[in-house]
Amino acid sequence: MRRTPLLLALSLCLAPVAALAQSAAPGEPVFSPNEVRATVEFLADDLLGGRDNGTEGFEIAARYVSSRFDAMGFKPGGSQGWYQPVNIAEYLLDAAKPPSVTIGTRKYPAGADVLLGPSPVYGDTTQTLSADAVFVGYGRDEDYAGLDVTGKFVVTLLATPPNTLPGKLDRAAVAGKHGALGMLYLITPADLKGAFPWAQAVNYFQMPQTNWLSPDGFPKGENPGLKIGAYVKGGAADALFKGAPMSAAQLYTATTTPGSMPGSFALKQKVTLERTSIVTLKKSENVIGVLPGSDPKLANEYVVLSAHLDHLGTDPGADGEDKIFNGAMDNAAGVASMLEAARAFTQSGKRPRRSILFVALTAEEDGLIGSEFLARYPVTGSGKVVADVNLDMPILLYDFQDVVAFGAEHSTLGPIVARAAAKMGVTLSPDPMPEEQLFLRSDHYSFVKAGVPSVFLVTGFKNGGEKAFRDFLATNYHKVSDDLKQPFDWQAGAKFAKINYLIAREIADADQEPRWYEGNSFGLRFAKDAPKAPRPAGAPAPAPAPALTIKVAPAPAPKQ
Repeated sequence: MRRTPLLLALSLCLAPVAALAQSAAPGEPVFSPNEVRATVEFLADDLLGGRDNGTEGFEIAARYVSSRFDAMGFKPGGSQGWYQPVNIAEYLLDAAKPPSVTIGTRKYPAGADVLLGPSPVYGDTTQTLSADAVFVGYGRDEDYAGLDVTGKFVVTLLATPPNTLPGKLDRAAVAGKHGALGMLYLITPADLKGAFPWAQAVNYFQMPQTNWLSPDGFPKGENPGLKIGAYVKGGAADALFKGAPMSAAQLYTATTTPGSMPGSFALKQKVTLERTSIVTLKKSENVIGVLPGSDPKLANEYVVLSAHLDHLGTDPGADGEDKIFNGAMDNAAGVASMLEAARAFTQSGKRPRRSILFVALTAEEDGLIGSEFLARYPVTGSGKVVADVNLDMPILLYDFQDVVAFGAEHSTLGPIVARAAAKMGVTLSPDPMPEEQLFLRSDHYSFVKAGVPSVFLVTGFKNGGEKAFRDFLATNYHKVSDDLKQPFDWQAGAKFAKINYLIAREIADADQEPRWYEGNSFGLRFAKDAPKAPRPAGAPAPAPAPALTIKVAPAPAPKQ
């Protein structure tokens, strides 16, 4: 693997713009292929060890980005200077102490009929919790009427109740509010065929998990008060409902027969849950630079231009001599494009009307952790984020003639992207792989869940792009071969940076902030009360937002 000396890469990044830049109209910013190249070469160098969050290599990358922000004259945007610290927990079940659920006098080891996940909160100690149990139907607030579940386990169905939008019912929070000790999900035969494939769930819970912790130490900032949770099916479910007003089999039938769901009721069997979790805590950070807006009426509205800085690190057990996942395309290329767009704002001499947050995010590869943390704990004070344009893994191997903005069809960001691309003779293409649901799989989606119109921009399939994209996925994606040996087209990097600059510039200077389209399922779910825009005549209706089920990991997991 080629190693580029870091000092050479740094010197290229700080070289005079005039010596490196493409030509531009008078007064317009210039976009330098060499600036993009130098940043990618620095971030993808072997000495950074693959930039895994919490490692020295990531810290070097973070310092590099903050120094670039500083040189551009931006203001520090984090809670600690340029940085927003993010505490990350890695946790797994202790294989030497297998978890179990005891119902009555019978102990069910995890795997066949019961499952427990590890906890990021209760680490390095064995939890053994015993209590009575109460069936609470779908786990809605009204299902607790007349019940005292304080210090008890509540048993709830997994399925979404009638007349409830997917994801709107937080059963754990409801249970915690009523004083429950823990929660057990009853997994029905219908769940096993759809939302909760058991074999995949078993594999998932045996793997290490990663999550961000709030400043007070709770995963995803949520503390419903529950201490533990589990999933039960089959023989364990039969035992749990033994002697109760309804058997598990009768409940399964009731869930498929309209109007036949019973009320809540106490169960006869005492329940004991036991598990041991191993927890490792890491510290990382988002890197944030702010370009303040010039319009006093709009400066408190923020446009986010984001790219994740992390990659997969180093795997000593990888085959061959190369052990480093350099992440040149994923996502040194995205960070380089973001930095070059940021530099263009300083070159232009014209501050945007709205403020812009330039963000290099941590821990995207571990599940959008850095962006979730930023969306949950915004750094805008009394201001608000009005849009996110996310740059993740642009394939800079060819002269792209189109771009794909995942999510463009959901909001007024779509026409903005199309106009920016058209200024450069580039077209906006629809999602070429809707079956992959890529709109849900990068950092912009954390902002979507916070109600913010967002797009995820990549180079398109025209002019050889489809082959380049599919070949990259097959050969180099999340492999040690995503390195500097790839035949980068640095002119394409400058071109991609310019499109993103033009998009951010139009959003920041527009009289009206971006809006979700009327009737859009994401807008209805995550920004119900926000103003909406009429859908353009003739525009195809987007597919509905998917239900919040997970095909790799079970959902929703009990929060503890």
